[in-house]
Amino acid sequence: MTSRNMSAKDLNRSPYDYSGFATIDGRHPWQSEVPGSHVLYRARQRRGGKVAWFNFDLAVEMGLLPSHHAHSMNPQLEAQVLETFAIQIINEYDLMNGVKIPASEIKPHHYMATRYLQLQHPGKTGITSGDGRSLWNGTWKSKGKTWDITSCGTGATCLSPATHIFKKFFRTGDPSISYGCGYSDLDDGVTGAIFSEIMHKNSVPTERVLCVIEFPGNLSINVRAGKNLLRPSHFFNHLKQSNLSRLKASIDFFINRQLSNSDWKPLLKGENRYKRLLAEVSASFAEMAARFEIEYIFCWLAWDGDNILTNGGIIDYGSIRQFGLFHHEYKFDDVDRWSTSIPEQRAQARYLVQTFAQIEHYINTGKKIEISRFRNHPEVRKFDKTFTESRRRMMLEKTGFKRQDAELLLAKSPRLVTKYEVAYNWWERKTKQKKHYRVADGITKDALYSMRDILRELPRHLTTSWTQMPVKNFMATIASTYCGPPDARPTILRGLWAGKFQAAYMDLMTACAKHRNSRRENLIAKIATRSEVTNRRERVTGDAICNIGEKILRSRKQLERRQLFHVIKSFIDDQTLVPEAKAKDAARSTIPERKQTAKIETVLKALGKVVRDMRHGI
Repeated sequence: MTSRNMSAKDLNRSPYDYSGFATIDGRHPWQSEVPGSHVLYRARQRRGGKVAWFNFDLAVEMGLLPSHHAHSMNPQLEAQVLETFAIQIINEYDLMNGVKIPASEIKPHHYMATRYLQLQHPGKTGITSGDGRSLWNGTWKSKGKTWDITSCGTGATCLSPATHIFKKFFRTGDPSISYGCGYSDLDDGVTGAIFSEIMHKNSVPTERVLCVIEFPGNLSINVRAGKNLLRPSHFFNHLKQSNLSRLKASIDFFINRQLSNSDWKPLLKGENRYKRLLAEVSASFAEMAARFEIEYIFCWLAWDGDNILTNGGIIDYGSIRQFGLFHHEYKFDDVDRWSTSIPEQRAQARYLVQTFAQIEHYINTGKKIEISRFRNHPEVRKFDKTFTESRRRMMLEKTGFKRQDAELLLAKSPRLVTKYEVAYNWWERKTKQKKHYRVADGITKDALYSMRDILRELPRHLTTSWTQMPVKNFMATIASTYCGPPDARPTILRGLWAGKFQAAYMDLMTACAKHRNSRRENLIAKIATRSEVTNRRERVTGDAICNIGEKILRSRKQLERRQLFHVIKSFIDDQTLVPEAKAKDAARSTIPERKQTAKIETVLKALGKVVRDMRHGI
C-alpha cells in the first residue's frame, strides 16, 4: 500500500507489538507458593481513564517496549496500557450489595491484595492488615529478569485499617472515608513518579512508577514496578503469628527471586540460604540507613518493616521526604504516634536486621526465641560496622571524591577521615531553636548550615588559592536561609571550627593526591567539577516536590501531552546528582525529541525557581 492510498487510521497505526502487556493479568506465583498470604479479588475494567504519564525509560529497561521506541504516547499503546492497568477490584461491598457488573467488563483472572504487618492497623500481628487500596497486577519476565507490578488506587480492600476501625466494608470511592475509599489522588501519583525516578537516577534503590492513569475528580491509578517488591512486613506477620510453614515459604520465595534475578551472587555449595539472607539484609540495610542519613532522606522506618523493601529500597512515597539541610530533629505527627527522625532510622534499621536474625534462627532450628536474644548477633554487630564505614565513604563521595578514592582514604588515612568527620558533623548538626516547634505535619528544629553549599564552593576557592577561605567568607557561604544575622556572625568559636574543617579538608586532598601519586592541583580541580554536580544548588526537597507536582499538573493547559512528558523527563534528568549518570544524560540530550520549545522552557524555569526557593527546607 502506498502512502497516497493509506487511510488516516493506517497512518496512526503503531508499528510496535504491545501484546505483551496482556500477560500482566493478575496471575502471580506468590498466590500459589505462599497460601494464606493474600486476599484474592476479581477485577473489572475501569472506564474514563487516560495516561497522564508513562515511564518510557523503565518500560524499555523492563523489556515492555523496544529500545528504539519513541518516547511519546500513541493511541495503540495508550489503549493497551488502559486495558491492562485501568481496573478496579470487585470488593466485599460490591458482592454484599449485589452491584451489577457486565460480564464483559470482568477480568478473567484473580488479582491479589497481600497481607503484611502494618503499624497503623488495629491488629498488630498482620492477620487483617496489608494492601488497603492496592493490588498486584502480576509479574513480567524479560531479559532474564522477573519484575513485580502493583497498582495503587484500584479499590477498597478488606485489609485497609478503616475496615477494621469501623467494622464494615467500604464501597470503593466512598466520600466519607479518605484512605479507606480505595482511590488515589492524581497529585500523589505524579509527585511519586517524579520523586521515585529522581531517587533511582541518584543510585538510591527504589520502586519505580511505570505509569499514572488519570480519572475524573483528580483521581489516579499509579502503577509501580520493581524486581522484588516484597517488604519485611510480608514476613514479619508470619513471624508474629508463629506460622513457621508460611514464614519459610515467603522467605524462600524472596530468596529464589533474588537469586534468579542475579541480584545476589549464586549460593555456594553447602551454603545455608537463610544465613545468606541475613547477611544480605544486614549489608543492604546498613548501606540504606547510611545513605538516608548522609543524603537527608526521611523514611519512616519502624518495627513493622512496612515502609521499606526487603532489598533496602524505598517503597510508598507518601512517607518519603528529602531535606535540603540536616533537619535531624524533624518528626512526622501521625495523630497517635511520632515518626522516627533521620538519626533514629539507624536504630530502626538495626532492629529490622535483628528481626531477620530471629527469623534465620527460627527457620533453621524450628524454635522461636525472644528477639532480645539477638541484640548482639554477629550480623547485627556487622550492621553497625557496615553502617559506620558506609556513612564515612558516602560523606567523602558527597565531598567530591570518586568511590575508589574514598575507599583509598578510608584504608590508608583513617585518622584524617575521622578528623574531617568530626568537623563536618559539628557544622551539619547545628540547629536554630532550643525546643521543637510545630510545622504543618509535625515538629522540628531548623538546621542552620548548608554542607552542600560549602562543599561546592570551597574547592572552587582552593583551585585559585591553596589557603583557607577567610572566616567571614566561610560563614557567608555555609549559612542557610534559616540563619539570621546572629547565626551567620563569624564568632571566635565558629572561626575555630571553620579552620578545623578546612584544615581537615585540605589534609584529605593532600593525602589522596599522595596515595594516587598525582598532583594536588589536578585532584582539587576534579573535586571541584564533581562537587558542582553532587552538591548542586538546585536540589529538590520534599516541600519542593509537592509544589512541582502541582505546577506540572496546572501546566497541562498550555502543553501538549508529549511536551508534558518531556518536561517531567527533563526535570528528572536535571536532578541527577551522580556525575557519571549526569554525563550519560548529557550525551543523550542531543536527540531530536529532547529539543525544547519556548513553552517547555518557561515551565522548566518555573520549576527551577520552586527548587531554588525551597532548597534548604524539608
